Amino acid sequence: MSFFKKLKESIAAKTESVTKQFKDGLEKSRKGFVEKVADLITRRKKIDEEFFEELEEILIGADVGVNTVIKLIDDLRVEVKKRKIEDAAELQPILSEKLVGLLKGDQDNSLRMNPDGITVILFVGVNGVGKTTTIGKLAHHFKQQGKKVLMAAGDTFRAGAIEQLEVWGQRVGVEVIKQQAGSDPAAVMFDAVQAAKQRGADILLCDTAGRLQNKSNLMEELNKIYRVIQREIPGAPHEVLMVLDATTGQNALSQAKLFGEKSGVTGLVLTKLDGTAKGGIVVAIRQELSLPVKLVGLGEKMEDLQKFDSEQFVHGLFAGLIAEEDSKENTVQ
Repeated sequence: MSFFKKLKESIAAKTESVTKQFKDGLEKSRKGFVEKVADLITRRKKIDEEFFEELEEILIGADVGVNTVIKLIDDLRVEVKKRKIEDAAELQPILSEKLVGLLKGDQDNSLRMNPDGITVILFVGVNGVGKTTTIGKLAHHFKQQGKKVLMAAGDTFRAGAIEQLEVWGQRVGVEVIKQQAGSDPAAVMFDAVQAAKQRGADILLCDTAGRLQNKSNLMEELNKIYRVIQREIPGAPHEVLMVLDATTGQNALSQAKLFGEKSGVTGLVLTKLDGTAKGGIVVAIRQELSLPVKLVGLGEKMEDLQKFDSEQFVHGLFAGLIAEEDSKENTVQ
């Protein structure tokens, strides 16, 4: 059975609406990356050095990351020799298979929940990456599951950050715990944890500052927040999610390296994947950081924040080719 067929069958068991979200959300990447590969295969037909060079350029252009691309091309060369492949078209499913392998990783990418008590999820990341929107969408997601959710407005430094979270709170029907702008974020977290306990909340989603206006160190501020949360709820925070803007490509990767090492990040959220043709950044991030991508933003709607699924991702990227293979089969029958 061909790889695309296997992929299609494994996707068939999954929710159709989610499959559609991945497919729609990855449209730009599909055009910017997969269609270029398809074009290369149509033009070249023969696998030679020039073919590999051009494929390398396409992959680097999609932000897959230079180190990952070099390894991927080496692996493809080995497969070509081993399977004695001459026709370039035969390389497409192998490339897709390799991408699924690179995206999967060994880690579990589901959100860690507290089995006995309040689950605290902390969000970190620089300003402008879509942190507040992600918190709002995740609050909606948990509320749909019947959970009692609270949000903490811990970004007390950015102008309008508290109001922005409040707008989301009203939109999704979730209470926001806040103080005045400029107040101590750790004090906000203390209030939020107390409120979560009093109101019997299941989940507390905490926003934090991406940058501090004053001279105090952001990492020190985060450590203070950790200490307050841990003192009140042992074992918390259960997740520290770093939010990255996929449209910034390699810049997002640098941010994650800088920030992730110091701030105890447990997983990544990649926003605005629908707005970039460089969806390959997901592959680069999976390969170059030992952190799982837990959630991806695939559009503007509330439901467009989805749990990352490597098979859905590759299926979304190669949707056109899968449909093509289907129509060929139907023609033959």
